[in-house]
Amino acid sequence: MTLFLDVHVLQTVPPSNLNRDDTGSPKTAVFGGVRRARVSSQAWKRATRRDFADLLNASELGVRTKRAVELLAARIAARSSVDDDAAATRAEAVLLKAGLKTKPARNADKGGLPQTDYLVFFSNGQLDRLAELALPLDAELDARAIKAALRADQGIDVSLFGRMVADDAELNVDAACQVAHALSTHAVATEYDYYTAVDDKAPDDETGAGMIGTIEFDSATLYRYATINVAGLRANLGDDAATLRAVDAFLRAFVTSMPTGKQNTFANRTAPDAVIVMARVDQPVNLVGAFEDAVVARGGYVEASAQALADHATALTAAYGTAPLATWVTAVGQKTAPLAALGEQRPFDGLVAAATDQVRGVLEQSA
Repeated sequence: MTLFLDVHVLQTVPPSNLNRDDTGSPKTAVFGGVRRARVSSQAWKRATRRDFADLLNASELGVRTKRAVELLAARIAARSSVDDDAAATRAEAVLLKAGLKTKPARNADKGGLPQTDYLVFFSNGQLDRLAELALPLDAELDARAIKAALRADQGIDVSLFGRMVADDAELNVDAACQVAHALSTHAVATEYDYYTAVDDKAPDDETGAGMIGTIEFDSATLYRYATINVAGLRANLGDDAATLRAVDAFLRAFVTSMPTGKQNTFANRTAPDAVIVMARVDQPVNLVGAFEDAVVARGGYVEASAQALADHATALTAAYGTAPLATWVTAVGQKTAPLAALGEQRPFDGLVAAATDQVRGVLEQSA
């Protein structure tokens, strides 16, 4: 049985600039003919990965970096008595054997080590194994063993979010998780905060501000969506227990995390108004179509958004005859009451436990 876990989140965010474009403006997109607030999938995946550090052991996680030579050299030095230069030379040789190209660092004249051409996602377990394969330093490096090490022990974050290696497709990892760009359920207009800052040490006879500027922001009720292919995750990790830990950690981190853009300026961190997790065996289903007609405020947007989401999910099930295997709902307050019809209401911890138990049952059937 192929199981998908679809995660749907409604979350209201006050004035904020969670995810900026190249001009510093909050990201937006046109959907349903109107301008919406948008937070990119990359921004929320980054926030999710940061929260993994509080939920999972570092040995199960990884790092996305150009500085693999530096990380690998430190591991080689820790496992041997070689000096730093020899460790760095061997580390670069290992990466080259793996098929990863390197180039001098911008600060090479100050001792900076070579870097890969682009960001590469390594699990900590893979880096540890590469360091072991680098020893002893006078032995011939085995390219096949090095590449095998990079295809094994993917770690949870690499297994969820995947890896693309332009130099060698054999090292690619298909992502078991997909994350949509978050969109506001309604139309938004960007606003501007004109601010001034006073120089505390300015003389009394000096008037005017020490600094002036403008910050753009918006506020929105966002629809967020992600899905996990449980079979793909199990295949990447190769272990049932690790798969269950990955599901539990992803649900918690994705739902409760938030990108940190302008957080100190706006203190905009909120908890979701509603979380719906659907276990499906047909295909993942993004319910953003509920908001193709932009929600119109009835005092606020949460109640109308919850109603639109519930109506759309029910209509899709009726039209295609593909009801979810199970649905769990965590909802806050009366404004989200329409979502109760979609499934079993649980507090968030109970929702995570129920979804993880569903995965456990499927894994046991497949054993």
